[in-house]
Amino acid sequence: MTSAEPVRPAVPRAGEVQASVLAAFQLVEDARYLGNGRRPRTQRARLLAERAVADRKLQRDLPDS
Repeated sequence: MTSAEPVRPAVPRAGEVQASVLAAFQLVEDARYLGNGRRPRTQRARLLAERAVADRKLQRDLPDS
């Protein structure tokens, strides 16, 4: 490292913190939607499609790191 290079911050960047919060939220949502009981195939397919749309929207809205 030379004196011209910036020093890396000791704290995590905002994107890293946000990503871990989003990961925790996704785990909660997965548990809620998937649960223990069996659901009809069409209902499971619909839930997976809704999650895919939500994931794409989230990916689009998150800043590139």
